[in-house]
Amino acid sequence: MKVFTSWSGGKESALATYKAIRQGHQVSYLVNLISEDGETSRSHHIPARVLDLQSKAVGVPMIQVKTSWENYEGNFKKVATELKGKGIQGGVFGAMDGEENREWIEGVCAELEIKPVLPLWGVGAEELLADFWGLGFKAVVIATRLEESLLGRSLDKAFVDEIQKFNCHPCGESGEYHTFVTGGPVFRKSLKVTQGKRERRDDVWFLEISAELE
Repeated sequence: MKVFTSWSGGKESALATYKAIRQGHQVSYLVNLISEDGETSRSHHIPARVLDLQSKAVGVPMIQVKTSWENYEGNFKKVATELKGKGIQGGVFGAMDGEENREWIEGVCAELEIKPVLPLWGVGAEELLADFWGLGFKAVVIATRLEESLLGRSLDKAFVDEIQKFNCHPCGESGEYHTFVTGGPVFRKSLKVTQGKRERRDDVWFLEISAELE
């Protein structure tokens, strides 16, 4: 089936893309919703230009859609409808749990008459992380609600062990942290990330990054 991936740049979207390909799907586009000024991703504040470079490293074209939070669903439906006109039959999503999230995905896909592909749904945190590391994916922490010192850390077992002192979800499913993937089996080239300034907004620490292809 010809599909797009709802792409955040983080570990779940990258791993879901890999698993969807392994299931026989053809991932033809990465869809990322960005801020109204076009500067950063709407969810994780990753620079739009860095995400575009990430798509080049993966070798799949990215469609970036400017949106506010208020118009998020409408703009998502609009781009998905446009892709359906180009032969897209389904969408890949990195959701692993959360019934409200799944209901939203399935509701939108049903309305658009495309199939939701949820390769991570029901996978436990330990299994997901073991898959991520075992397959050779690499990622850096670019946002966190926990503490500033965690920014810029590699997503590895030492990091996951350390954040357990906060009694949080190992995969950060409640927004405890977000990642940017720099390499792995869906990447044709790896990315070298340069860390920039740190900024706190609405109780979340964000790390500014730039990147180049290796």
